[in-house]
Amino acid sequence: MHMADALISPAVGGAIWAATAGLIAYSSKKVTEGLDDSKVPLMGVLGAFIFAAQMINFTIPATGSSGHLGGGMILAILLGPSAAFLTIASVLTVQALFFADGGLLALGCNIFNLGFWPCFVAYPFIFKRIVNGQSSQGRIFAGAMLASVAALQLGAFSVVLQTLFSGISELPFATFVLMMQPIHLAIGVVEGFVTAAVVGFVWKARPEIVTPASHPAPIDRAALRPVLIGLLTCAVITGAAFSWFASANPDGLEWSMFKTSGHEELENRDGIHASLRDLQEKTAFLPDYGFKADGEEPEGEAESPPSWPAVDAGTSVAGLVGGALTLFMAVLIGLILKRRGNNAK
Repeated sequence: MHMADALISPAVGGAIWAATAGLIAYSSKKVTEGLDDSKVPLMGVLGAFIFAAQMINFTIPATGSSGHLGGGMILAILLGPSAAFLTIASVLTVQALFFADGGLLALGCNIFNLGFWPCFVAYPFIFKRIVNGQSSQGRIFAGAMLASVAALQLGAFSVVLQTLFSGISELPFATFVLMMQPIHLAIGVVEGFVTAAVVGFVWKARPEIVTPASHPAPIDRAALRPVLIGLLTCAVITGAAFSWFASANPDGLEWSMFKTSGHEELENRDGIHASLRDLQEKTAFLPDYGFKADGEEPEGEAESPPSWPAVDAGTSVAGLVGGALTLFMAVLIGLILKRRGNNAK
């Protein structure tokens, strides 16, 4: 559900960027006031895990579409809303800057759509109320499923509203929303299962991470090590190898756009879009999660169908490098904010 710049106007992109910047400032303040030392490495490892997991598009049967993990609910449950919002912002920033996944103008929208709804709405008002400090496999599953579906539905509807207010005539509201919501309902169900599985794994190993109110003592770093190793191992394997098995079908947003307008992508229209596209071409050293192509394909040469699994060294390098960059960025943010909090005491 990564939006490209062509889907929004500069006015809408700027307005959502301002709202997102405010949420980042708010989240930074909250993290500065109360981040547990043990959560700093967890921010980094979870950021790397979500980056790698988002590389795998899974097929939605009987639709010709695919979806990928958003990850906001996993982060919110295991880190708390504020640290989770900063971590998902780190993931999406790395993706946009270095892999050209999502536009730079649309980055504020992507952070808002994939971060705000799970972290500040679905987690406190759905997941926490279902679990209610009494963790069990059933409560975690129900909370993760309902919260994931709700967050993705709200995020998908936000995309529709943002294109509407941007005046994108190729995507009329009624048709676009009728395509976006059902396909993201299916994607949300899959995300719910994955979220429940990941949170369930962490809960069995360190229940105090999932329900800190029931375990008021700080999390012991040594006790957290198996969780960190397990998640980091999953991130490395996913980014380096499992990413080859991603579905080649268009994701839910691209599929909805094609069903609505006949095009999976729209063209950028003005100088701001073009300038940001040129900037992104310079910063993205592994565009589309692979090595840059050497020149254009010869004219008249038939394009061979994509293989599956798509075994590719560029994809593996992108998965490992992107995970490492996200880990570094999230840990750096956590350390800076933690130090600021300590200095303020």
